Amino acid sequence: MRSPLGAFIFISIMLLLDTYIFQVVKSVCQNISPKARTIIYVIYWGITVLAVIGFLLFIFTDPDLLPRKLRTYVFATILGLFMAKLVGFIFFLLDDLRRLIQWTAGKLFYNNTEGETSVGDGISRSAFLSWLGLAAGGGLFTTLVYGYSNKYNYKVKNIQLAYGNLPAGFKGIKILQISDIHSGSFMDKKAVQHGVDMILAQNADIILFTGDLVNDKATEMKEYMDVFNQLKAPMGVYSTLGNHDYGDYVSWPNGGITKAQNLENVKKIHSELGWRLLMNEHVILKRNGDEIALLGIENWSAKARFPKHGRMDLAYPGTEKYPFKILMSHDPSHWDAQVKPDYSDIDLTLSGHTHGMQFGIEIPGFKWSPVQYMYQEWAGLYEDAKQKLYVNRGFGFIGYPGRVGIMPEITVIELV
Repeated sequence: MRSPLGAFIFISIMLLLDTYIFQVVKSVCQNISPKARTIIYVIYWGITVLAVIGFLLFIFTDPDLLPRKLRTYVFATILGLFMAKLVGFIFFLLDDLRRLIQWTAGKLFYNNTEGETSVGDGISRSAFLSWLGLAAGGGLFTTLVYGYSNKYNYKVKNIQLAYGNLPAGFKGIKILQISDIHSGSFMDKKAVQHGVDMILAQNADIILFTGDLVNDKATEMKEYMDVFNQLKAPMGVYSTLGNHDYGDYVSWPNGGITKAQNLENVKKIHSELGWRLLMNEHVILKRNGDEIALLGIENWSAKARFPKHGRMDLAYPGTEKYPFKILMSHDPSHWDAQVKPDYSDIDLTLSGHTHGMQFGIEIPGFKWSPVQYMYQEWAGLYEDAKQKLYVNRGFGFIGYPGRVGIMPEITVIELV
């Protein structure tokens, strides 16, 4: 949206929303003193002006003009305000439609255009819906701001997976999965180090990273190399690429680096960290005299807007003779689209990518996020016959610098 036309369209929508919602603000403020009304109106439009200025600065200035942390929070706050107003707008629009239908029915059938009903002890239905809309929008914005404090609130999720065909030598193996580090979003090295310490404290046999090491550029990892190179495990650390690792969301060349060179630099970082990057290939894991296959492919998505670099036809051959197979594939849509129909002997697929949208609700027996309307498998464990998929909720964050309901995840899987 860095084009003048895109910015104009977004600002126009913001101003139209603000103008519409302002009519509601005026309505609910009609019974307070003129001085208080003036203060509320000034604050309302003052926030709008600041939001427009902040948006223009974010879109049309050099990324280095403002500190990255400030830019991130400014943009997230503007989008939070926009989403909050959009939620309020839905309530207000429903009320206007209700009143239009009521007015039309009254005019056509009863020759009456009044008929406003009340809710509870005398409050009009319009006033009730107006306050409800303001509360919903304000509640959403407050929740999003509160979520800023959760972006490093790492949670360890322990699960046991039972397989009848698991070789005896691998019984009890602890696999630690992390995904979506997104180093370009980090702003607190100490907090990230705490997350890595939590990973090491699990004493896993093997660590598997399922893609999106960076947001866009290999240079984003520079400050965090000495943090993530601490990740060690007896059976090694293995990794794959995610959609962000290809640099598709940046204009190249950037800083004198081409897109192809940036990708090579990202690959090199995996090696410098001591991780074994699997690029459409497999390795054989050995434990207590038994062997299983670990496959890792490049990003492969069933969604058109994400790349399909993954090649199961290269990674799979040679694994047929092994009784148990684990696949690392960044995008969970790969499981339904290709893994299940074409590779039914892949026992466990590990993915990430969705982050659980960093926003949702997770309580015992209930799980919801807007991302579920885009991805059928978006967080946690999924099973189909003998095949299982686990979608990690992500270690890092991108875009919105926070988490609401869906916390950053460290997954420990024990095979039994």
